[in-house]
Amino acid sequence: MQQLKDRWDITHNYQFIFLLFGIIGLLGCGYFVASALLPSFFEDLMYELIFILVATLVFSFVFYRICMWLFPKLIQKWNIKNRWEIVVIFIVFAITGSASARLSGPFMELLGLDRLTTNPWIFWPLRLIIIFPIYQVTLVVIGWIFGQFKFFWWFEKKMLKRFGINL
Repeated sequence: MQQLKDRWDITHNYQFIFLLFGIIGLLGCGYFVASALLPSFFEDLMYELIFILVATLVFSFVFYRICMWLFPKLIQKWNIKNRWEIVVIFIVFAITGSASARLSGPFMELLGLDRLTTNPWIFWPLRLIIIFPIYQVTLVVIGWIFGQFKFFWWFEKKMLKRFGINL
């Protein structure tokens, strides 16, 4: 246990939950890729479940290796002190992206724009425009909830500066 604490720079026991969330996220991503990309060509459901399980583990391991390759580079680039914080940052980015995409639907309905009745050349660019401010706000709020407000406020200012907006 001490090796795990040392490897991830964990100083308090509650920080283990972020590693658990990271593992769950890796397994979830592996499952979604396995179930979406791999065709169902088994007649027996049991073989299909075993195949999906094995593919999920393989994809999860591949994603794990990619993350472990990226971690040192991102820790240095973002000037992060502890390795477990990078897992928290990835979790916040995942939640924020999903939440902003989900929240943009009700805003489109408030504007009276429906995917079925609106021309796709109008609907999708407007939805992307609506997602952008929702993403900016939820990124800072969810980052604050996960205890990473300082990082995400810095990240937000840096991102907006690239768009010509100075805070």
